[in-house]
Amino acid sequence: MRLNDLYPFAEERKTRRRVGRGSGSGLGGTSGKGHKGQNARAGGGVRPGFEGGQMPLQRRLPKRGFKNYLFKITFEVINLDRLQAAFEGKSEISLDDIYERGLCRFGAPVKILGGGEVTSALKVEAHRFSRSAAEKIRAAGGEVKELCADVQCDCAACEAAGEE
Repeated sequence: MRLNDLYPFAEERKTRRRVGRGSGSGLGGTSGKGHKGQNARAGGGVRPGFEGGQMPLQRRLPKRGFKNYLFKITFEVINLDRLQAAFEGKSEISLDDIYERGLCRFGAPVKILGGGEVTSALKVEAHRFSRSAAEKIRAAGGEVKELCADVQCDCAACEAAGEE
């Protein structure tokens, strides 16, 4: 294979617009910009969204939704059946165990969901539990330990919960 074999072939490629090269080209004289005005000037034109001084649509419509993405907490979710399959025969499952087993990204906040059944008593540690997951774990004689979801948290409530 050589460079001249590559597709699209040279004759199929669109030729670039050569403006201001004589009236015979169709783009001579004013170079396709018309006569005078803001758009004819070098660097001319208006910014995107500008409506000539009228209040732009972006500012006329109300603000909606969650915008503070810097502090958004996204949980990695794990169902009970997947958790039990990964830790078969184990009664205590800590957050570090979940990370080590590769069930979710290291350091990510974890939420346990209630998909599947719990067959043995488990002591599970995670940042959040769905109501159904917590009920299933407790019904099987297990224990639920909920941690603070904020990774950089150093609040007194979290420290007190960690001591118990």
